[in-house]
Amino acid sequence: MHAQPALEKKSATKPLFVEAEKIFDQMKEFSQSIAQRAYELFDTRGRELGHELEDWFRAEFELMRWVPIALKEADGKLVVRAEVPGFNASDIKISVEPNQLTISGQKVVKPEERKEEQDEKRFFSEFRANQFCRTLTLPATVDTTAKTEAALKDGVLELTLTKAPASEPVSVLVKTG
Repeated sequence: MHAQPALEKKSATKPLFVEAEKIFDQMKEFSQSIAQRAYELFDTRGRELGHELEDWFRAEFELMRWVPIALKEADGKLVVRAEVPGFNASDIKISVEPNQLTISGQKVVKPEERKEEQDEKRFFSEFRANQFCRTLTLPATVDTTAKTEAALKDGVLELTLTKAPASEPVSVLVKTG
């Protein structure tokens, strides 16, 4: 019988644990955001009972709303198109980092859509605040100091981001002695 060498025990790498912990923290924050939004929906409904699940699912939908995005490169720039129907330019916020883009929006219900006139009796209204947030890792580093162009037309947001120039390799001379 041949003795086999002991297998080296692999230890869990710390970065994986840190990433998992970060994900769990994000999930907890996200769950709290859903609960807060569901309560806001309940409150705007006049605290009428019997719609708890509807409020919860609506809150999840708003916060998890998937914004369809198309990304392409043209003329040394990254062009991002995002479908954001129902949002005005003033409702949308954009954050650009060298390798990441975040597009978020929040549409508030106008006071005139909430209030009842004296001669009318409202049975219900599905006009509600709406929001979204989408973060995208970019395939190339962008120049955050360059002008980023953004235009909204027919519910489609188009962003043009300037790619950062590729860094040139640097030669390093090794000294002896």
